[in-house]
Amino acid sequence: MSESSRAFATAQVQAGYDPAIAERTAVPSIHQSNAFEFRSLSEARDLFALRRDGNIYSRAANPTVLVLERRVAELEGGIGAAGVSSGQAAVAVALLALAQQGEHIVAARQLYGGTIDLLQDTFADWGIDVTFVDQDDSAAWAAAVRPTTRALFAESISNPIAQVLDLAAVSAVAKSAGVPLVIDNTVATPYLQRAKDFGADIVVHSATKFLGGHGTSLGGVVVDLGTFDFTAEPERWPQLTQPYKRVPGATLVERYGASGSPYIALVKTKYVHDLGPSLSAFNAAQLLQGIETLDLRVERHTANALAVARFLESHPAVARVHHPGLESSPWHENAKRYLPRGTSSVFSFDLHPSGSADEDFALVEALIARLRVVKLVANIGDARSLIAHPSSMTHSHMSPAQLAEAHIGSTTIRLSIGIEAIDDIIGDLAAALAPIEAGQIAAAGAQAADGQLAATSAR
Repeated sequence: MSESSRAFATAQVQAGYDPAIAERTAVPSIHQSNAFEFRSLSEARDLFALRRDGNIYSRAANPTVLVLERRVAELEGGIGAAGVSSGQAAVAVALLALAQQGEHIVAARQLYGGTIDLLQDTFADWGIDVTFVDQDDSAAWAAAVRPTTRALFAESISNPIAQVLDLAAVSAVAKSAGVPLVIDNTVATPYLQRAKDFGADIVVHSATKFLGGHGTSLGGVVVDLGTFDFTAEPERWPQLTQPYKRVPGATLVERYGASGSPYIALVKTKYVHDLGPSLSAFNAAQLLQGIETLDLRVERHTANALAVARFLESHPAVARVHHPGLESSPWHENAKRYLPRGTSSVFSFDLHPSGSADEDFALVEALIARLRVVKLVANIGDARSLIAHPSSMTHSHMSPAQLAEAHIGSTTIRLSIGIEAIDDIIGDLAAALAPIEAGQIAAAGAQAADGQLAATSAR
């Protein structure tokens, strides 16, 4: 049928577009399409059988998402990546591709609260056991390993206390156990740390945070760093080394081992395909725009955060500051080794506790209510400076014992320092802290007066 003879209803759907034309756009195009037109049925058959690479349906693959995957993989020094709908989805599919029902994961107990929920509740429902250990205790990591262990998992910089993982030490445990080390590198970003350089095998990101940086678009990425050999003990990884139903007559290692990542192929063709945590093309494009300025933003983030941490450390209303850039931090030496370009802009500080959880909550709530520049938002890595109260927000599902083990108290306050003018950020915090300082001075004065009165009466 010629274009001139087709009906109005047909023209309004199809006119003016040729799917075979590729425009030479200067920035990645947004391929906002649910599905893709095949050149022939034979091509469609080959794509569905994974005999060739290409686009079928955006649930599992999309050209815009592919650009994001390639970009993050290169920044991390990886061989392949999978873009998904959120950082939580990235953690889930990364670990599900390694540990099956009846198997085991060892994880740091100093993790983001949502990750704790995923591992201790949902993974338990699926028959995957998780042991949590102190990330600073190498012996605990080694002792927790079982014959069924299939991964070690930790954050390179923990959220919210900003503990810096001794990545090389944990990597040594993983190598001895013959399992991959999976690192959540969200807070560090590949600009501050390439986890591959210190022994990580797989990296996950909440691209929602620093990679995007604008606070508009959710996304996650799983990166295979290409350092773990799944064929060394093939019986431990049947999902990769035994025939895969979705690749007729072949294993994923045979299909992708020479030219790509069998592990990422499994993540995409099974877990993203079946569970559906897809990253939209629009969000991928937004995240790509954010990545273009990652180094510039992170430099500003980290410089601002260290200045704020030094201010807080000197403030009488503050009991403790958890920032690895401070010489007083237990993780300062790790920060110098693993974060040579700068330390975390996500960190926490504690106010002096009263001994009453309700009074401490009221104290924190009043401080947050006085802020004007720093915003109360359950996010990190945004261009804006953000504040949160972990024990009542992001980590509220954790038990008192878990909170204590993670160094989170009732007056612990998390900051994600943005790229605003540093004088405005510090001035805002100073104004919010001033009434607490004044109250402490007044209380100290009253206590001294009471003591003097008691001494006079004794005479």
